[in-house]
Amino acid sequence: MYTCPAGKTLTTTGKLVNDGETLLYLASTRDCRSCMLKARCCPKTPFRRVPRSIYEQARDVARALAKTEAFEQSRRDRKRIEMLFAHLKRILRLGRLRLRGPRGAQFEFTLAAIAQNLRRLAKLVARPPPIVPRHRRCMSVQGGPVSLLSA
Repeated sequence: MYTCPAGKTLTTTGKLVNDGETLLYLASTRDCRSCMLKARCCPKTPFRRVPRSIYEQARDVARALAKTEAFEQSRRDRKRIEMLFAHLKRILRLGRLRLRGPRGAQFEFTLAAIAQNLRRLAKLVARPPPIVPRHRRCMSVQGGPVSLLSA
C-alpha cells in the first residue's frame, strides 16, 4: 500500500506495464487538484504516479535482513572465505585446473589447500619473539635491578 505525501492512498489497476515487471500506483486527479503539496509532489503531471517492481516486497525483506547483526556476521565470514579462494586463484594459480576429470580436480584442489594451510601454519609457528624496547630492559648491578636510562 502506497500513500502520497498528503496521506492519500494510491491505487493500482493490477496491470503490468513497461517491461512486464512494473505496477503503476496512481493517485486520483481529484485528490491531486485540490492538494496543497502538489507543487512538491507532482508539479508536471495532473496526478501522482509511482512505478513499483513486482519484486519490491522481496527487496524490502532483503533490505530488512541486511540490517541485522546475523547478516553482518555472515558477510564477514563470506569475505574471509572469498579471500582464501582469491588467494588460491591468484597466488597459487588455481584459476585453471590442469588435471582432467573430477578426481584430478579434487586432487589439485586438495594439494593447493594443503599448500595454503602450510603457509598459514608457517606464519603462525615461526613468529619471532616480541622485541622489548631498550628502556624497559634491566641490568643487575650489585644485586638490584637498574634501568638502562638511569645508568
